[in-house]
Amino acid sequence: MKLKHNIKTAYLGVTTHKGRSFLTLLGIVIGIASIMVIISIGKGAETLILNQINSMGADTIVVRPGKEPKGPTDIADTLFADSLKARDISFLKNKSNVPYLEKIAPVVVIPGSVSYAGETYRPQIFGWSAEFMEEMFSVYPQEGYIFGESEIKEKASVAVIGSKVKKELFGESNAVGRYIKIKNRKFRVVGVLAPRGQVAFFNPDETVVVPYTTAQNYLLGIDYFHEIMIKTKGPEFVDRTVQDIKDTLRESHNITNPDKDDFFVVTQKGLVKQVSSIMNALTVFLSSVVAVALVVGGVGVMNIMLVSVTERTREIGLRKALGATKKDILVQFLIEAILLTVVGGVIGMLFGAFLSFLIGYVLKNVMLLDWVFVFPLSAAILGFFVSAFLGLLFGIYPAKQASEKSPMEALRYE
Repeated sequence: MKLKHNIKTAYLGVTTHKGRSFLTLLGIVIGIASIMVIISIGKGAETLILNQINSMGADTIVVRPGKEPKGPTDIADTLFADSLKARDISFLKNKSNVPYLEKIAPVVVIPGSVSYAGETYRPQIFGWSAEFMEEMFSVYPQEGYIFGESEIKEKASVAVIGSKVKKELFGESNAVGRYIKIKNRKFRVVGVLAPRGQVAFFNPDETVVVPYTTAQNYLLGIDYFHEIMIKTKGPEFVDRTVQDIKDTLRESHNITNPDKDDFFVVTQKGLVKQVSSIMNALTVFLSSVVAVALVVGGVGVMNIMLVSVTERTREIGLRKALGATKKDILVQFLIEAILLTVVGGVIGMLFGAFLSFLIGYVLKNVMLLDWVFVFPLSAAILGFFVSAFLGLLFGIYPAKQASEKSPMEALRYE
């Protein structure tokens, strides 16, 4: 029996029972589509984060407290570390310690909401230097002004708010000169930022910035920082400055063994590597979970093929009586199994691509993220071969069962 005839016979066997074939395909379709969506969304998220990191500038260095995180679960630990303090800023500002440092500003993160006259909004609230934010990220006031070092030294209760915060709290009214409340403390609005959209790790439109000294003393009651942002004199000085920062902080913290560092330094290049490794690990983990669905789908193919072999016992006996060999029967049923899984894989790829595009469209146009749809070609190719392999793997046993049936017994089968 020629291969072409085997393929035709297998095709007829699959299409004769359309409902059963569709249910067999379903597990494979769901598994392949899920993997496609996970990889596409993972790559899209990675691209979004990396684009935001790149917007920070290649001359930016971030110092964070605690041990450097090795995975997603370690990131939260840095928010509870208290190793970066005011004297570290003094050490780092010293030109003899870090000669290529141009600007430095500590950051504290303030959880909570902002209120005005009964209206409440939950933005991102930072204790920071508004001047540093303006220069680093090209964020400028649309109304009022940006507070400076004098307000930081005086621990003034002033705030700069984003355009969306202004709209939520004040509507079309003027916000400059009004008082908002953060953790029951009044802050005078001195500036409203022009609409800007997402920048690096924050969205200025949804941000409130107060002097970090005020945040430490009156809002959080802490004497440490959540991170320190540093701008060097140019990208070519970043590596040298990183080493100077490490040496300076080790001296400030009395650390002699680098393995005992209670801080870590992140550059744009380091952030890119860190984000990529975390996203890849997350994608692999989620894909391995979804792979279980593919195995279940493969088992479903095997079960349906065994039912098909039983139902077609007389057909198998007739073919053997007409001269079909064990190999012919084996190849025919293997082709049927592979055909089912490959078709399921192709449908799963197309469905997964459509879902990924749909999710990307919603993220870009509804949630207003700078999202880029990524079609994972490598995942599509892998999905095709995985589905074919599943058909081969889970089709072997039913095909072998069919090929070993005795012609006489098969013809007598009712």
